[in-house]
Amino acid sequence: MIEMEQKKIDRINELSRLARERELTDAEQRERAALRAEYIADFRRATIDVLENTYIVTPDGKKHKLQKRSEEAKK
Repeated sequence: MIEMEQKKIDRINELSRLARERELTDAEQRERAALRAEYIADFRRATIDVLENTYIVTPDGKKHKLQKRSEEAKK
């Protein structure tokens, strides 16, 4: 699960609402960018944690740990 504090998520949402209503100040834009970057980093970290604890069960009942993709497969 994402570990970011709810107050920070609420602030991201508040800044997004403000951006639809008016132009954000430079300070608000920097704050929004920093909060978004922190949110994305937490999301990625949580996703990696889930994938590292994922197992594939074959029809014969054997469990295999999910393997990381190779660099060639990413292309």
